[in-house]
Amino acid sequence: MARLPTTFDVFNAIAEPQRREILTLLAQGERSVNDIVDALGLKQPQVSKHLRVLREVGLVSVREAGQQRFYKLNSMGLKPVHDWVKPFERLWNERFDRLADYLNELQNKGEKNE
Repeated sequence: MARLPTTFDVFNAIAEPQRREILTLLAQGERSVNDIVDALGLKQPQVSKHLRVLREVGLVSVREAGQQRFYKLNSMGLKPVHDWVKPFERLWNERFDRLADYLNELQNKGEKNE
C-alpha cells in the first residue's frame, strides 16, 4: 500500500525526527523561524521546508509580524496521534505497575536482610 504524502498525513509528517524536534520546541511557545534555526542548529531553508509541511497537515499555525513569521503549535492537530496511542496507555500503566510492585518487593527483601 502506498504511503500518503507527508503533506496529507500527520503520521507521515511527524515521522521525520527534525519535525518532531520543531514540534517539541514549539510546545514551549511561539517562535520565529530564526529562533528555531538557532535553537536546533539547522539551516533556514530546512526549517522553512519542515514548517511548511507541519503547517499543511495542521500541526502549526503562522502569524506574520512585519517581515517575520512566528509559528506556534496547534495541539489539536496531534489528536489523531493521541487517539491512536490512547489504547496503549492501559498496557503501559499495567507494565509500570508490575515494575513498581517488583521494585517494592526487592526493597522489602533488602530491608529484611539488614
